[in-house]
This record gives sequence, C-alpha cells and structure tokens, in this order.
Amino acid sequence: MAVRPGNHIDGAWEVGTGSGDDIAVHDSADGSLVESFRPAGADQLERAVAAARRAQPGWNAVPVRERAALLRRLADRLAAREDELAAVMSREVGSPLAFSRTVQVGLPVAVLRTTADAVEELALEEQVDNVTVVREPVGVVGAITPWNYPIYQVVAKLAPALAAGCAIVVKPSQVAPLSSVLMFEEIEAVGLPAGVADLLTGTGRGIGEALVAHPDVDMISFTGSTAAGARIAEAAAPGVKRVALELGGKSAAVLLDDADVARGVRATVGSCFLNGGQTCSALTRLVVPRSILAEVEAEIEAAVAEVVVGDPFAEGTVVGPMASAEQRSTINSYIALGVEEGARLLAGGVGDEPADGGYYVRPTVLTDVKSGMRVAQEEIFGPVLVVIPVDGTEEAVEVANDSEYGLSGAVWSGDRARAVDVARRIRTGQVAVNGGAFSARAPFGGVKKSGNGRELGKYGLEEYFELKAIRL
Repeated sequence: MAVRPGNHIDGAWEVGTGSGDDIAVHDSADGSLVESFRPAGADQLERAVAAARRAQPGWNAVPVRERAALLRRLADRLAAREDELAAVMSREVGSPLAFSRTVQVGLPVAVLRTTADAVEELALEEQVDNVTVVREPVGVVGAITPWNYPIYQVVAKLAPALAAGCAIVVKPSQVAPLSSVLMFEEIEAVGLPAGVADLLTGTGRGIGEALVAHPDVDMISFTGSTAAGARIAEAAAPGVKRVALELGGKSAAVLLDDADVARGVRATVGSCFLNGGQTCSALTRLVVPRSILAEVEAEIEAAVAEVVVGDPFAEGTVVGPMASAEQRSTINSYIALGVEEGARLLAGGVGDEPADGGYYVRPTVLTDVKSGMRVAQEEIFGPVLVVIPVDGTEEAVEVANDSEYGLSGAVWSGDRARAVDVARRIRTGQVAVNGGAFSARAPFGGVKKSGNGRELGKYGLEEYFELKAIRL
C-alpha cells in the first residue's frame, strides 16, 4: 500500500527531520519489516504545537453540533476501511484478525459516536445562584499513546479533545504507528481545519518528552506504563499543566465459594489472554477459595486447552504473536521467574524460539501463587495468569487490594448482592460483576498507580474542559 510520511503538520504530510534510526514497523508474526518512517524533528514539534495553538480558537468557535458531526463522519470512514485497518493492526500488534475487526477498529468507531452523543448532551453553561458556570476547552492537548490498541488509544483522547473544542498533537507508539498514519488520512479527508489535529511519529524520549515539556501545550493525556507515566508527570510539573494518566494494571478476578466456577474461570482466562494479554485492564490474577482449588484448576486446564495460538490471519486463532521481540523476551522471563519463586506451572511455560522469527509465547497459568510474589505484583503484559488460593472472603478482598495498581477487576458469586458488596470493597476503577459487559459510555481509568483521570463517555469528555465562574 502507498503509505504517507509519518508526520501530519498544519494540514500537510511531511517526512521526519529528526536524527537517529528510522521508526521501523515489524510484522509480529515473522519479524519482517512492514514500513519505516523518519522520526519527527524538534523543528516539526515546534511547528505542530504552533499550528495547534493558532487553530484552536477557530475550532472552538465551530458549533458543537458541527464538531459532533465531524466525529461521526470520521467514524463512518474508519468503519469503511475496517478490513485494511484491521490487517495493519494484526501485523503491528499480533491481534487475531477477527479481534482486530471487532475491537481494534470497532471500538474506536463506537467511541467516536458515543463521544459525539456526549458532547451534544453536555450543558456548556449552567446557572448556580448568581453565577454562570461555563465549560471552556483546556486548549492544546498533547496525546501520547501505546502500541497495544493503536487506533483506539488515539481516539479515546482525540475524540473528546476535538468535541470539547481543543486542538491536539498526537505522538503514537513507535512500535505501531502505521495504523495511526492511516487514521490521519481519514482525519484529513473529513475536512478538519489545518492544525487542529497533528501527528508526530517519534520516540518517547525524543518527541514525547519534548511534547510534555512544551510551554504551549496545556494538557497531556498519556496511556502506557506506570514508570513512563511518573516521568511524564514530573516533566509536566514545572508548567503546572493538566495531566491525565491511564497506566498499568494487575487486575484481580475474585471467585467466591458460591460462584459458577466454569463461567468465572472461562471468563477470566478469556480476559487474561485477550489481545495476547497485551491489555492493561486484563484480569491477570485469579483469587479463589482454597477449598475449590482443584476444581478451578481442572476448569483452567480445559479452558487453556481450547486456546489456539497461531498466525493472526489464520481462522480460529485466539492468541497471536506479541507485538515485539522485546515483549516476548520479557514475558518469558516472568514465566521463568514465577517457577523460581515457587509457583506451580499448570499450563504453558517458556517456549522455544520460533523458527519463523515470530514473537510467539505460550499462554501460561501459574498456580499456588502467593500474593507477595513478583508475578502476582508486577504487570507482565502477556498471556500469563496467576492463581492465588485464599481462605475466605475477607482474605480474598485483602489479596485483591494487595496491589499498587487499581484499574479493573471482577467478582463472581451466585448471590448478586454479595458480589456487589465485594466489588464495592475492591479499590479499582471498574469491576465486572458476574461478567457485566463493557460500555463505551462508562468511565474507564484507574486509581493508585494505575493513573488518574477518566476516559470515555461524558466522564472522559469532562477531562478536556476548564470551568469558569462568571458572577453576575
């Protein structure tokens, strides 16, 4: 396919002017080179931010309904390119093709539409006593996004920023920037004014850190690792700018003693292995009553036996390759560490290096895990589930909360009220009770070291407004 250069600045495509190695996109299934981009240079960052600063007031003057209509047009155009976008992300990230269609493309399309609905429903002015409270856009937003859901992570920031009347400069992951380049073709095609949305392809330590520290950037929205989020918060602090962080997770699924074991186990395995485990909100800790551990393990073994690992383009593949060789190595090192720590290997294990060069790992389950083990505390970001046996509900809640993260979670019980009570006691950003479905209108985000701020629906939209009180 004919690919644009990796930078879109003030309405025009540009080849990067930065120094250093090219940004290379590799096929996760065989390691071959798919595409490469010259990284953006410091001069291009300056021009992108300046263009956004110039364009923002005019964009804010566009009526809300017109801004919402543009988001819906973009959703339609992305949906029309579903096959192409899905194929690109399956190569970049390793997502099975069916998953790429329904989630990697389908979810951002849904978020664009729900954000358009949310901004039309939001009151931009309201009266409190003698005061008119006005919502005004925060200004210029810098968005730094990860590789695991390349388009969705951009849209979760771009859609509310544009809806609120902000301008935005996007720095996608250097691992998977190609899908963002294709998406910006459609952003250009829907008629967004020049400068309102700009794209810079580069490294985090290069373009990313400079974007965070830039004095004309009013807000940073970042999704990625907790360590990188902490660096971003530090770099943004001198400018006292707003920072929204969606960071790591080590989410627990709590199986109570009256739960439907088969449903709870299969849902947890499915969540843990979703997108090859490359999901920050994945349920990667299964907390179970010690009295039913044997039954749980039997269900896990049956569930894992049905997981097909293979080429993301092959029909029936459940777990494809990881996004990079580095990620594959990290996951395997954690599996080995878990066994060294005393966990019992129930399924999977460290795999041999694939002959075809793909970044494959074996879906793995470690059981008899203690909550203090590193494999129970650190985010692995791969298809590795740890099973932690406990004695009673109180210990289950303690273990679920024994984490520096707090992004997601789940509770399973035959008594819905009991499950909700436990869910309320788990300190995390969201909890699914007996498989409660995800909603793109509900708030997504975490507590503790999983970050701050929220994305999606009216809750994510609010992040991009400042409040002004006009006393009359």
